[in-house]
Amino acid sequence: MAQSKPIQVGDRVAYSTIFLRSTGQYTGDVPFARGTVVSLLPLGGRAAVIAEIDWHSDELPPRVHVANLVTVEDLAFGK
Repeated sequence: MAQSKPIQVGDRVAYSTIFLRSTGQYTGDVPFARGTVVSLLPLGGRAAVIAEIDWHSDELPPRVHVANLVTVEDLAFGK
């Protein structure tokens, strides 16, 4: 399912439902994590973009591929 708009700096984000299901993460901190995008890092073109995220937690990775994220707004619609 495509995002309604591209992830941008300042967006509040969460891991997408599709990513969580594909990795079997149904419990714990990751499904409930919310963070703010601090910067976007393009890698070799537009197809690969890494978001640097302030999760307010040291236990979550600070950099995540944008394909594995949704905005908190989109999450409300089950994306």
